[in-house]
Amino acid sequence: MMHILIQIWKWLMQPKLWRFVGFVSSIVGLLCYGLSSSFNYLFGDWNLLKIFLYSVFSLIISLIILFAKTWQHSTSLRFKAHAAFLVLTITSLYSFFFDKVMNGKPDAYSLLSCAAFAIMLLSLSRKTQCGFEVDLLYFFLGCLIVQLMKIKLQLFIVGAGFGYLIIILRSSFSSIDVVIYNAELTSPQAENLVIIEVNSDSLQLTSTDIGSSMVEQLSNYVKALRQENSNIIEKLGDDSGFIMSDPDFMIKALPTETIDNLHKTAKLMVSAGFEKDFSDVYISCRKECLVESLTRLGFKKLNIEDIQMLSWMEIEDGLERWIKASKLALKILFPTERRLCDRVFFGFSSIADLSFMNVCMEFTLQLLNFADAIAIGSQSPERLFKVIDMFETMRDLIPEFECLFRDQYSLSLQNEATTIWKKLGEAIRGIFMKLETLIRRNRAKAAVPGGGLHPITRYVMNYLRAACQSRQTLEQVFEDYGHPLKEYPKIDDRMSSSSSLSVQMDWIMQLLESNLEAKSKIYKDPALCYVFLMNNCRYIVQKAEDSELGSLLGDDWIKKHTAKIRQYHVQYQIRSWNKVFGFLKVKYNGLIPPKGVAKSMKKKLKSFNMVFDDLCRVQSSWFIFDKQLREEIRISIEKLLLPAYENFMARFHNIAEVGKHAEKYIKYETEEIEARLNDLFQGSSGSTGSRKRS
Repeated sequence: MMHILIQIWKWLMQPKLWRFVGFVSSIVGLLCYGLSSSFNYLFGDWNLLKIFLYSVFSLIISLIILFAKTWQHSTSLRFKAHAAFLVLTITSLYSFFFDKVMNGKPDAYSLLSCAAFAIMLLSLSRKTQCGFEVDLLYFFLGCLIVQLMKIKLQLFIVGAGFGYLIIILRSSFSSIDVVIYNAELTSPQAENLVIIEVNSDSLQLTSTDIGSSMVEQLSNYVKALRQENSNIIEKLGDDSGFIMSDPDFMIKALPTETIDNLHKTAKLMVSAGFEKDFSDVYISCRKECLVESLTRLGFKKLNIEDIQMLSWMEIEDGLERWIKASKLALKILFPTERRLCDRVFFGFSSIADLSFMNVCMEFTLQLLNFADAIAIGSQSPERLFKVIDMFETMRDLIPEFECLFRDQYSLSLQNEATTIWKKLGEAIRGIFMKLETLIRRNRAKAAVPGGGLHPITRYVMNYLRAACQSRQTLEQVFEDYGHPLKEYPKIDDRMSSSSSLSVQMDWIMQLLESNLEAKSKIYKDPALCYVFLMNNCRYIVQKAEDSELGSLLGDDWIKKHTAKIRQYHVQYQIRSWNKVFGFLKVKYNGLIPPKGVAKSMKKKLKSFNMVFDDLCRVQSSWFIFDKQLREEIRISIEKLLLPAYENFMARFHNIAEVGKHAEKYIKYETEEIEARLNDLFQGSSGSTGSRKRS
């Protein structure tokens, strides 16, 4: 029974049969339409000119149906689109005028012409795939149903049944297009139906009857290709350096004979209408290779939700594997798949493009999903450097995405990669905004002992210094997202011509300085307030001036903040030592008696000793982290204090009332004053934490 059905089906599939059916249907349809009332309503009564023109038109249509060539792969999509538009326009105009002039019920000729034209177009669709033949088929089936309903509503069942039969018959032609392999398989037993079954787990291929020879060959070639894949994949983990230096090593490693055999099999099966079945087998085989490669690289298959639930430590580990997997995939694996598809499906570019997309899409989406999860995830400042690594990787791989995924099937993957790359840039910008917020919200809970470095200063400066090592990337990010001056109206005019990154850095420095100035007000001692500002400003300048950060901020910025340190120094000296210097000033006009002068100088000396002791005791616990700055402050105090003290002592010794008892009032010699000054800002108590500097 099965053999009989196959023979019947084979007979129905004969091209000559359908040429004849189409030719006869065209004659019947054109003849009936010419005799129908529809023609008369639209074009009027017959005359010699109309008979001649209609005969020529009918002859041309019938000859086209009879001699149409078989186009297994039609012309371009642009041709199909224009053909479909032309058919839509003509059928729309025909329907409009037909509905306008048609009155009453259609006659039998109109019904027969619609049915005949539908069968004619079914025949034409067996030989061409231009697209318009299917549209016209549906149009005439619709006309037939509408006209039957005009005669009697119940006749809708007849029209729908006929339409269903034609559509199902055409669908069967498309899905089971059996070709007799008289060139490839000359044996009479080989002329039967071949069914290929794809099992995604084992890729087992089965066939009915004697046609299994072709299928067995395909199975053998696929197994050989899979075995070569396994051998190649072992090298991925063993010698990745060699692999990256030779991007063609994979395609070279595949035997040419195996690829040629696959191409011959593909050509045979595509000609027989089994392109989808062959593609499914091929795609499953190549996917196995990519999955095995992923496993070898340790890159896990995770969705965006799973990635966002990972700890930052796990993400960091995964990121290293992601970078390695992305580079290997875009530079080695995917180009290999592209070349292999082009060779196996040579001559069938559309099938090659679709197969390549299906092979690579899942793996590509896994890589892009990981990057997307990082881009839309937390924008904590500590993530900046890993996000920069990912941004740079994506940036470097965009040319590969553009080269590999450029056809109509895979273009969406290229667009997705570009979108995610831009998202990573937005994430970097967002992280800097988060840093700004962190600085603003860093409220002073307690004063730093001894006026030393504040943790926020150390954190921000080391952070920016490290970030600016990726200056080129950051400049690209900030330039792509526009100049931020409009967001920061208080930026100096001098920055208006600077790069976006320079403006961003200047703005963060302003936020940091404002924050530090607010924190300095916690100190009750004004002098200590300025020591705190000197320390932190000095640290800021030092971290900036010998790095990329300094070149971004500019020499003027460095000079301005160096001058700020001197201003803080002057203010510190005024708040601390002016009172001490005041005790050493001696201005007498001779009107005061010697005893009065002696008493006044004794009092000033006593006050000096007391205040100097107190200052040295207190400020020896203060801390200035920079040795050079500490020395500069000490020297500046010495230059003012020591000459004034020596001058005071000389005047004090010359007072007659003091005389030889002067030593009784003098507590410090000049050398002792100098020694006490050397003990200043050593952080002897409570400020050891400030000594640590990085």
